[in-house]
Order: sequence, then structure tokens, then C-alpha cells
Amino acid sequence: MKALILSGGKGSRLYPLTYTNAKQLIPVANKPVLFRVIEAIHDAGIIDIGIIIGDDDNGKRVREAVGQGRRWQVNITYIVQEAPLGLAHCVSIAGDFLGDDRFVMFLGDNVIEGGISNLIRKFENSDTNSQIVLTPVSEPQHYGVAELNPDQSIKKLVEKPRDPRSNLALVGIYMFDPTIHEAVRAITPSWRGELEITDAIQWLVEQNYKVHPYIHRGWWIDTGKPIDMLAANAKVLEELTPRIEGFVDRDSQVDERVTIEAGAEIVNSVVRGPTIIGENTRIVNSYVGPFTSIYHDCQIENAEIEYSLILEHSTISNVHTRITDSLIGRNVKVAHSELKPQAIKLTLGDNSQLGLI
Repeated sequence: MKALILSGGKGSRLYPLTYTNAKQLIPVANKPVLFRVIEAIHDAGIIDIGIIIGDDDNGKRVREAVGQGRRWQVNITYIVQEAPLGLAHCVSIAGDFLGDDRFVMFLGDNVIEGGISNLIRKFENSDTNSQIVLTPVSEPQHYGVAELNPDQSIKKLVEKPRDPRSNLALVGIYMFDPTIHEAVRAITPSWRGELEITDAIQWLVEQNYKVHPYIHRGWWIDTGKPIDMLAANAKVLEELTPRIEGFVDRDSQVDERVTIEAGAEIVNSVVRGPTIIGENTRIVNSYVGPFTSIYHDCQIENAEIEYSLILEHSTISNVHTRITDSLIGRNVKVAHSELKPQAIKLTLGDNSQLGLI
């Protein structure tokens, strides 16, 4: 089998972070989401991976970050999508790479509990033409939605319906055999001007091809919005095996659910997990609470922070109000200010500077 990862898009729901970084490269528990997807595919036994990227700066950033895949012992092929014309369009332009092989298509900004190895094995050992992953959601109108027959076969798929007939959303993981290429050629653009993968799968259903719905009962998160990124970070932190590779002084309290990466220092501070402190980051006279990821080369001094995600080379110092529920980008400086005090809830872009009481 091969794999196709979709890693284009502007990430507009994560602005301003994604003005200067691809959304798939924002780290969850100190590892970019895209890297987690590649690892999940490798763990499933697939080494030939195509990555769909845009013809823009974010596409270049993905190329620079991922390279040719040597660190994961996989082979990466980049496929440029010049405009966001839909998921089925991604299958179409990847035709030369995919050939007649079966493949898994994985959205590069999705995080799923348990990986995909079991899903791949189930598909490989079956005679189905496609396997789609569904999960119950509270607001199905924002997703592709599957309506099932009483025998649990697929009755109908609809992309972002105004009046959903089901709460089963399509997770961003799809498995196909070569019949999908015929389906993609048969459909026309939707009202959004895109070739919808839901329409292509619906075509397979209507032509009596075998499409198996797999209902995923664990957690799944599309990291497209700040609230979702924080939720994914919390879920992944709970799954980490804690380790201490950095330095913790005798005046600090670090509980058993904390990961401290190489070169990090904890000085006269309290760190409660699940939490991860990145390489060469210093935590001094501070409190770091649960569900927080602090990336590499950061400085936290005389501050309190929890349930937040901080990217590399950022500094938070002498802040008198606890920071929570926040996404803070790269090279950000948050420091004490003499201005009137305000409550803090932040989504700060890269290279920002913010003064705080």
C-alpha cells in the first residue's frame, strides 16, 4: 500500500499562528502534527508516502521540515496542488504517484487515538474497494456525514449538510483501491467549486462497489481551530510515557506525569503533568500546570501557565496573572507592563511582543 497525506491549505482558522507557519507543523505535545501522521503511517507498515502541498510558502515550509523522509525511513514524494480544489482533486493529481496501488489518504492536521495500523490491516485483508472511518460528533453539519442502512452499510454521504441525517462524521482517514480513480473522473465540482471526496465515495456506493464504514469509538480531533489544537495537545499528553532527561534542582517539584527533554532546566519551580518541557527550555521561579506543552528554547520566569501551548524561542517573564487556554507562537515575548491589569487569554502569532501586568 501507499499513503497520501493532504498538507495544503492556509490554516485560516488558526490565524495569526499560520501566517508564518503551516498548520500541520504546529506541534502537539512538542511534535508537529504532520510528523505524528507520518509516524502513524510508518507504524502501519507503509513506506511510500505522497504529500499534497500548496504552491506557496507553507508548501515550502513543509518540504523543509519533512525533507525526503529519512528520519522515519520512508520515501516522500511531493505533489503540488495549485489551488484548493477539493480532496478528490488531490486523488486526481496524485494519480501518477498512486498508480494501481491500494492507498490510505490521511488529512495532515488530524490526530486520532490508537493510530491506523489496525485500520490498515482490516482493509488489506478484505475485498472491499474502500474503507471510510466514521465517528459520532456533536455538530455533524461541519463535516462530511454518513447515513447508514439498518444493516450498517452506507446509504448516503453528504458534505457539510444543513440538516444532517446522522451524527456520524467522516474522520480524515480514507482507504481506497484503484476504483476511486474512476469515481473521481465521474463526479463534477460541488457548489463550493471543489471535487468532494464524499461525492466520489457516494459514486462508489451507487455503482455497487464495496465501501465499508468503520466506526471509530476513540477520540479524534481535527486541529483546525485553537480550541481543537489545545484539546489535541491535552489528549496526546495523556498518552505520553513520562521521562526526565533534563535537569531538575532540589527546590523544584515535578510530578510523575511530566516529561522534561534533554537540556531543559527546572529551577525553583512547580511542574504538574501531564506536561512536556522542550529541549533547552528554562523554567525558573514558575508554575507550569497540567496539559501544557512548552517547546524548545523557551524561557519561563516568574510566571504561571497551564492548559496552553507555547512554541519555540518564546519568553514569558514576570507575569502576575496566570496564563491559561492559550496558544503562543514562536519568538514571542510576554513580559510585565505598567499598564492597567487585564485578564489573559491569548492566541499570539510568531514574533509578537505583549506587555502584561
